[in-house]
Amino acid sequence: MADLPDDRIPVDAVPFAEFDAVRAKLAAAEDEVANYKLRLADFENARKRMLRDADAQRKFAAEGLIRDLLGALDNLERASAAAKAAGDTGPLAVGVSVTASQFLDVLKRYGVARIEAAAGTAFDPNVHQAVSQQPTNDFEPGAVTQVVGTGFTLHDKVLRPAMVVVAAQPPAGGSSE
Repeated sequence: MADLPDDRIPVDAVPFAEFDAVRAKLAAAEDEVANYKLRLADFENARKRMLRDADAQRKFAAEGLIRDLLGALDNLERASAAAKAAGDTGPLAVGVSVTASQFLDVLKRYGVARIEAAAGTAFDPNVHQAVSQQPTNDFEPGAVTQVVGTGFTLHDKVLRPAMVVVAAQPPAGGSSE
């Protein structure tokens, strides 16, 4: 034993029961650290999920109100179109048109946008709703031939799809308009 440095304890001087007790305590401490890390990760995930949900709630809080107001906007735009078709350029027709424009500007400030749909564009079931099919040679099958109703999004979420008529293959040997 004279060959050992002063800071070392000979192995046979420490009973094996103490080694087992220390190993058990070390394993328990490692388990507690692992459980703590799991709980910390769960807490962080819950915090992130709560922030994401709060952001979504804030962004889409007015969704129901906006859906209800879109009908009023449609009526203002129909009234303006009818006045133009009748050749009415009086103050009432101008006022309805300006009101519809202001209405749409307010909705845009809150994240509402029109879904752009035009004749000849490809039908996209994510933003279009097909109300009918029209056999035609003027458009490729599956293309939009006519926009029946305007669609709107709220922060990239479809509030109301654009209602469209979709081109279909004309019957064989037949003619279509």
